[in-house]
Amino acid sequence: MSHHPQMPQPAPPIIPRYPSLHLPSSPDAPACTSHHPQMPQPAPPIIPISHGKGRSCTAPRAAPGRPLAKRSRAPFPSLPHRGRAELRRPLGGAGRCRRRGVPQPWAVAGRVGEPLPCAPGQLASVPAASMSSAPVFLDAGAVQKHWPASRALLAALEAALAAFCSGAEGGVVQPLRTVLPIQKHSGFLGVMPAYSANDDALTTKLVTFYENVSPSHQATVLLFDPTNGALKAMMDGNVITAKRTAAVSAIATKYLMPAVSEVLCILGAGIQAYSHYELFTELFSFKEIRIWNRTKENAEKFARTVNGPVQICSSVQMAVNGADVIVTVTMATQPILRGEWVKPGAHINAIGASRPDWRELDDSVMSNSVLYVDSKEAALRESGDVILSGASISAELGEVILGSKPALREKTTVFKSLGMAIEDTIAGKMVFEGWSASG
Repeated sequence: MSHHPQMPQPAPPIIPRYPSLHLPSSPDAPACTSHHPQMPQPAPPIIPISHGKGRSCTAPRAAPGRPLAKRSRAPFPSLPHRGRAELRRPLGGAGRCRRRGVPQPWAVAGRVGEPLPCAPGQLASVPAASMSSAPVFLDAGAVQKHWPASRALLAALEAALAAFCSGAEGGVVQPLRTVLPIQKHSGFLGVMPAYSANDDALTTKLVTFYENVSPSHQATVLLFDPTNGALKAMMDGNVITAKRTAAVSAIATKYLMPAVSEVLCILGAGIQAYSHYELFTELFSFKEIRIWNRTKENAEKFARTVNGPVQICSSVQMAVNGADVIVTVTMATQPILRGEWVKPGAHINAIGASRPDWRELDDSVMSNSVLYVDSKEAALRESGDVILSGASISAELGEVILGSKPALREKTTVFKSLGMAIEDTIAGKMVFEGWSASG
């Protein structure tokens, strides 16, 4: 707004710092609602000006005896165009002025059109309560820092898997994941929502998978308040996915591995290989651990990085020969593990090949093993190992936990893991609770 030449220049316009606006900071914009100390007089009072039926906004009253100066077309000259546009949008339950660029003197925390008490000429500030309700972001480091103790996580996941297999009484609501193909870039976007009534936890995971990109998987877990739908936290989903997948594999291994298991074999050297190694060496007592990877350099890097001796194998056959527990965590689209190489009575955790036309295990492995899955519905829709082999599913892991289906550890067993949203829900809630407890 232009000013009379004899009038002292007022302070720059005061812009309320709403957390949801994300306006660029400017050294010319004060951080509070007090007036500039060099101003000889306070700002003029704010009065409503009518702009026709149903339209009004606020503008300064002219000083006595002086005409109101012509309004400038750029009420916030220090802000870029995007900032002015964002300020004009209605935010949450905030009222707004319909005249371009002029904010109403009430904050986003109130009901629609409800003014907050403030002195004339001042813009209302956002109450602390509304600021504290903004969602938090927990990056990979924070998720690692507040990751729950292994045994506490495994107990919670076992309960959730059992609840999933208990139907409506279990209180788990989890649709099949939605997968959106991005054919132009050889990628996929997966959406995985779930709610646990027993834990009163609601999450959605967004995960992308790109075949020719490193990292191939990127994920974010959104945690909501189930009582009102408010977003509470956004968490790095890569760490959650890797660690909760290893935890579910450990549960399956506990029930299905041979009574005497001394040799662990890991096929693959990516993030899932690290998470499985870390948890399996914590929970089980293997005397020998072997690794194979299509790229030998990555297998060597894995062996240098982990805390313990690892034998690097030059072929899959050499790696799995005589192994009691096998973990396949590869990007394979064609079978890499053959049935004639597998020791009778071994247990296999098959983690990769999560598409209906991808495979890690050949028909011999699938037909000569007792097959367990995390979800029958998902396995019959998403797992190439199950669909293309025509193998019969013996049970879901949750049924084994409940005791309604047997754990045939004396036979060769396969646990086909596709990952379920309820696993992200349990892990995400525990991470958030750990962060909240830390203050």
